[in-house]
Amino acid sequence: MFAAYHSLDQVPAGFGPSALTVGNFDGVHAGHAQILREVVERARADRWLALAVTFHPHPTLVVAPDRVPRLLTTPAARLALFERAGIDAALVLPFTPDVARLEPEQFVRDILVERLAARAVIVGPNFRFGRAHAGDVAALEVFGRRHGFEVRVVEPVRRRGELVSSSALRSLIQDGKLSLAARMLGRPFAVDGRVVRGHGVGSKQTVPTLNLAPETEVLPARGVYATCTSDLDSARRWPSVTNVGFRPTFDGRDLSIETFLLRPFEGEPPARISVAFWRRLRDEIKFPSPEELRAQILRDAAAAEKFFHRLRAVSPKEVIS
Repeated sequence: MFAAYHSLDQVPAGFGPSALTVGNFDGVHAGHAQILREVVERARADRWLALAVTFHPHPTLVVAPDRVPRLLTTPAARLALFERAGIDAALVLPFTPDVARLEPEQFVRDILVERLAARAVIVGPNFRFGRAHAGDVAALEVFGRRHGFEVRVVEPVRRRGELVSSSALRSLIQDGKLSLAARMLGRPFAVDGRVVRGHGVGSKQTVPTLNLAPETEVLPARGVYATCTSDLDSARRWPSVTNVGFRPTFDGRDLSIETFLLRPFEGEPPARISVAFWRRLRDEIKFPSPEELRAQILRDAAAAEKFFHRLRAVSPKEVIS
């Protein structure tokens, strides 16, 4: 069973031995997934634990607060993706000034070796660690020989010639290029959050929607998308159409994320949802009346149904009915 630890104190005594990786893993994209697969394979070979070590908050919040990136995934979503990848345990290490001050060998010896019983450490070629990012892969290999663990370096992943990275994904998503982003992620990009009360206009004048208060920091460009909406507290899922924007037909001023479910839900409405963005359908535009907006939403729903029908023919396990 997957175990999540949110501090070193939560890691049980006698933990390990382990094959592990260390990183921010924001987005848990295709490049990260390749590293996680290597960790799982190495751990299984010797019946070790497969461990992912990540950080919260993002290290730049401590060492360079003026350069903090908007995050693609919440810590909870990151953990769920680690579990889906076959990882046995994850440590979300609080990144504090004390952690930032650790010299590279201190970090390796005190945390990876003594606390996490690392026998194999698997990272990408640009891996940096320790105070002022002074440690690199070459230093890690030296420490591995000194402290008794092997080091494996996983080469970066490319999609259609483009290097997969969290920064590239942020740009694609914010530009509304969700299909390209999905290729880099290996899945559609999702926004998680609470369902909140809306303005009460949709159910009366257009269509009923779920209004999402996003916890994910990176959001798609304004527009209308074919999406899949999941209840984070159950196994319920629905095909949907989602608008990201300012509701110009109703002179809205605040950015909102409104999701129209294409199937009715049974029981209570979901309290927390994840909206997976599959395809951009159109720009957000202002309509002369709510009736014309409603007619367009129904056309959007038909376009989404058509898209999902084609997708089911190719990847039936990925899309709900």
